[in-house]
Amino acid sequence: MASTLFVIATPIGNMKDITIRALETLKSVDVILAESPKHSLRLFEHYGIDPKKLIKYNDHTSLKVIPVAMELAEAGKDIGLITDAGTPTIQDPGYRIVRAFRDRGFRVVPVPGPSAIMAALSASGMPTDKFLFLGFLPRGAQRKRNILKKYDLDATIVLYESPNRVSATLEAIADALGENRQVVVARELTKVYEEFLEGSASELATLFKGERKPKGEFVILIRKA
Repeated sequence: MASTLFVIATPIGNMKDITIRALETLKSVDVILAESPKHSLRLFEHYGIDPKKLIKYNDHTSLKVIPVAMELAEAGKDIGLITDAGTPTIQDPGYRIVRAFRDRGFRVVPVPGPSAIMAALSASGMPTDKFLFLGFLPRGAQRKRNILKKYDLDATIVLYESPNRVSATLEAIADALGENRQVVVARELTKVYEEFLEGSASELATLFKGERKPKGEFVILIRKA
């Protein structure tokens, strides 16, 4: 029997942001690989999904889980891959299992939906004809600056960042690309406290370093030079 790996996008915050196709697929697959099963149970309970088999798949378990998933695929089982939020394989180890399935000739089907990158871009007011996603920048101010200078191309730059590092990353942007480089910081996308802040890199670095304590997950967009 032919097995299929479904790459299923799930909400990044608002539970209503899930497609009918994603719900139908989650209910029909034989196995669901989830980044954090405990986290995903909230989604399943909300939509009355009772997974037939649920396996934890993340950075720490991927090398052990992939052979298990391949055995299930050989037995004809359909598998769904989900992350905690958004589209799997974007800034997570999902690409490894996709590669393994493709190398063995199994079908891989995307079930598209929410993505923090696209949500932030669509409402940022930044040019979207060309954009470059750099994920999370490395730790260390100099390493951040080096990467930013290297990839300062004719395109909007998109970054992910955590609350405790957002100020340092904005400072690195100001140092590497100029204090007045325009930036949009999007946080808590699709959630109650969703917010878009726009200004120069130095202004926003000062804002988050001062009285305003950063909270939530961040997407930083840098206007092209």
